[in-house]
Amino acid sequence: MNTIIVGLQWGDEGKGKIIDILSSYSDVVVRFQGGNNAGHTVVAKDKEFIFHLIPSGILHPKNICVIGNGVVIDPEVLIGEIKELKAKGLKLESRLKVSNISHVIFPYHRILDRLRERKRAHRIGTTGRGIGPCYADKISRCGIRMVDLLNREVFREKLQDNLREKNEVFKKVYGHPGFSFKEIYPKYLSYGRQLAKYICDTSQLLERASNQKKSLLFEGAQGAFLDIDFGTYPYVTSSSTTSGGACVGGGIAPIKIDKIVGVVKAYTTRVGEGPFPTEFELNFAEFMRYKGNEFGATTGRPRRCGWFDGFMVRHSASINGVTEIAVMKLDVLSGLKKILICTGYKYRNSRLKEFPHDYEVINKLKPIYEELPGWNQSISKIRSYGKLPLNTKNYLKRLEEFLCAPISIISVGSQRKQIIPIR
Repeated sequence: MNTIIVGLQWGDEGKGKIIDILSSYSDVVVRFQGGNNAGHTVVAKDKEFIFHLIPSGILHPKNICVIGNGVVIDPEVLIGEIKELKAKGLKLESRLKVSNISHVIFPYHRILDRLRERKRAHRIGTTGRGIGPCYADKISRCGIRMVDLLNREVFREKLQDNLREKNEVFKKVYGHPGFSFKEIYPKYLSYGRQLAKYICDTSQLLERASNQKKSLLFEGAQGAFLDIDFGTYPYVTSSSTTSGGACVGGGIAPIKIDKIVGVVKAYTTRVGEGPFPTEFELNFAEFMRYKGNEFGATTGRPRRCGWFDGFMVRHSASINGVTEIAVMKLDVLSGLKKILICTGYKYRNSRLKEFPHDYEVINKLKPIYEELPGWNQSISKIRSYGKLPLNTKNYLKRLEEFLCAPISIISVGSQRKQIIPIR
């Protein structure tokens, strides 16, 4: 069984926990896009693990974990993450595989990311980790890939060529002194030597695993509405976060995918700038932020919070072709007298039939809400669907009905054991 896990909102849905659980039934876990601008948090045996590049399935000792070709890699961050996991007792040598055609993030990518953000009239809210500029080099066909770090002469030629062009831009456009070949070249050669034992042709590895009937699990970072095409552009990430991105960024044919699990939070959050139709008013947002510990795993930035946007998620479920849904952090809604679900948008007194991509419309629309009664009982210790409060079940049934997809699993806390399977 080959499965894709995707977030159906603006990321931070709790994919890491679902991936961790499903990894126990998988042989190979593949990260297919993004970079170290995202984080998956998993709590196992009272220890918290935060993953930025390495798939969270690495916690399961039998799994092979792959960083796919669609991921852009900051080698310094990857080496640091490897060292940290080894210090916690994890064995990685034969289990971690890095695509030889993944693109590499350099210091000039990180600096350019920040300089461009400062010049913008409308800031994107980038993490400043160089993700976008690295993807831009990939598309401009001047990127440097992991395999290049293993060949001294090829790497020398490519880096010199890049710095000739980029240093001119940095000096003339941004007033920045530029970057030294003598500093970057030996440092990145060292990174290549340290990572060489992990680097391979991962698409061939996945092909062999698939032919051997191994179970593959593909994990994405961020969420569908941060997708470079289908997200709330331009307030998006720089890669394809939807299920289709798993095939391109993982290196596997679509025909080999069996199941697509869409992950949602029981409410909605987003980090950084951009439209957010169901966002809470300031005081309630602050209350829910601390109640749900809504701070970024990678940046620590506070997340904006709002009611569950069913209209948005239904569109997301459709473009991702989800076969089932996982609802996370349901326990955070406990204690609320009423809970709202957005079931549509109104713009200029007309109800919209489709999710809008017009920048003006999405910023001026009004959400249409359906109100459901909340529940006072804590649900964090409940382990079976039948024992949930009636109003909790009604909330889940309404989500399932509106989203036109079955809910297969719910989470009622951060621990591995705080999971309730429904189907």
